Amino acid sequence: MTGPLRMGTRRSLMATTQSGLVAARFTELTGRAVELVGVTTFGDVTKADLTQLGGTGVFVSALRDKLIDGEVDFAVHSLKDLPTTPDPRIAIAAIPARDDHRDALVAGAKLADLPPGAKIGTGSPRRIAQLRMLRPDLECVPIRGNGETRIGKVTSGELHGVVLAAAGLARLGREAEIAQIFEVEEMLPAPGQGALAVEVRSDRTDLLELLGVLDDPVTRAAVTAERAVLNALEAGCAAPVGAYATVDGQDLNLTAAVVAIDGAHAVRKSTAGTLSAATDLGRDLAAEMIGEGAGTLIGEQAH
Repeated sequence: MTGPLRMGTRRSLMATTQSGLVAARFTELTGRAVELVGVTTFGDVTKADLTQLGGTGVFVSALRDKLIDGEVDFAVHSLKDLPTTPDPRIAIAAIPARDDHRDALVAGAKLADLPPGAKIGTGSPRRIAQLRMLRPDLECVPIRGNGETRIGKVTSGELHGVVLAAAGLARLGREAEIAQIFEVEEMLPAPGQGALAVEVRSDRTDLLELLGVLDDPVTRAAVTAERAVLNALEAGCAAPVGAYATVDGQDLNLTAAVVAIDGAHAVRKSTAGTLSAATDLGRDLAAEMIGEGAGTLIGEQAH
């Protein structure tokens, strides 16, 4: 194969921007040309609330279909959109070094300085629950659409603010509109937030090796632990679960939380272990959290 490799990507500006960065880096490292193939996913076109759809996978399945059918050679996703249950037909060939993992507020002022009852746009139960822990008076308004559409609701005055991933805003070149970055002590990010996943068909051993040049082992270990928590809690991206892992040498430090949707209760735990035990670390932490009532808080959100 000597022609350009076909990379599947969602069509949004955010997706094509981040996919373009991955393509450029891959070409730089291997000399192989890459052609972007835009794919419209169910999550891009549906007007339904993502929490009603189960959340996980709605932005992924159409890209995976193209991959399995051989219409694209590999695909790039936001890692937090990927289901945590593996698909044996597909392999994650690379997880590049993660960008900013944190959440950001786009608004005219910091969260503490917004007026009483301020309207904040987010459709994420994880963000809603943690916002209510910080400011119980806030009115959280479910919103859909791409990053530019959401920011527009603030500039038009329809909302006082919106919460988006800091990494996404950076990729769009919209950092100047960030009023506040939430540190993990205030708002734990979604498992895998800020990271990308490069997927191929598991039988494409040639591409698995070729795309492996993009992989960052430190990021892979961290997000593996985070996603193991989510998987063990049997929760999708529509659940109020946050997790974040940091790496120090061969040591991995993991913090996770499940927060009641009203922000009144939370189960938050931390643990530490070795990089090689990332999956077990996440599973064990989830088991401790379930022992302290985390499953009940997820169940309340599901109903």
